[in-house]
Formats: sequence, C-alpha cells, structure tokens
Amino acid sequence: MDYLNSPAFRTICRILVVTMLSLGLPVRFSHAGVIGTDVVVAAAQSSEARTRVQGFLDRADVRAQLAAQGVSPELAKQRVDSLSDEEIQRVAGKIDSLPAGGADILGVLLVVFLILLLTDILGLTKVFPFTRPLR
Repeated sequence: MDYLNSPAFRTICRILVVTMLSLGLPVRFSHAGVIGTDVVVAAAQSSEARTRVQGFLDRADVRAQLAAQGVSPELAKQRVDSLSDEEIQRVAGKIDSLPAGGADILGVLLVVFLILLLTDILGLTKVFPFTRPLR
C-alpha cells in the first residue's frame, strides 16, 4: 500500500478526477437551428433567377449587344455574381417581362397598316386599291 502515497499515483489520480469531472460538462461545438420553408424557397428562387440571368448573358445576341455598348461579357457575369438575392430577383423579373424577339413587330405592322389605311380613306395617299377616298 506504499504505492498509494507515491507522486506518480497521485498525479494519475488527479488527472482521472479532472477527466471524469470534465466528461459531465456540456460541450457545445455547434448550434443547429430549424430552417424555415420560406428561407429554403427564397434560396431556391434566387438560385433559379441567378441561373436564368447567367443564361441570358450567355446568348450570342446579348453578348454582341454588350460588346457594342463597350461592356465585357465576363465583367457583366462577374457583376451578376456579386448581386444580392433581391437585386437578382428584380433583374430576372425584368428579363421575364421583356418582349421576346419579334413580339412587338406585329403591333408595329398593325399601326402602320392603320395609318396607311386612314390616309388612303382621307385621300392623302393611294396605297391600297380597295379603298375609296372621301373627297
């Protein structure tokens, strides 16, 4: 029983006491919380909008217009990457509201036709053979 008083045994006992006491302490390395559905949906929409804007910038006609305006397409992509989620949603919304190529041409042709028809009826021009002037 002489080993109970030895310095090595006392040191080992002290280490074991400290170890056993520290095992009972709560240790928090990370804190996890519940993520709401609205956060997940907003992140998915933002990712989709960012992909849509990047796809728009990848089109050849858009790249040509950017080059004509003196803007590097790579610089435009970098700037799109630095936009916040709210800003990217606004840009994607504006892209969606733009008319598709040739969608406004029908309206322009209709207006031109009506103007020519009206001037034919008033007797100012003679474009259409099926009209009779009022004068």
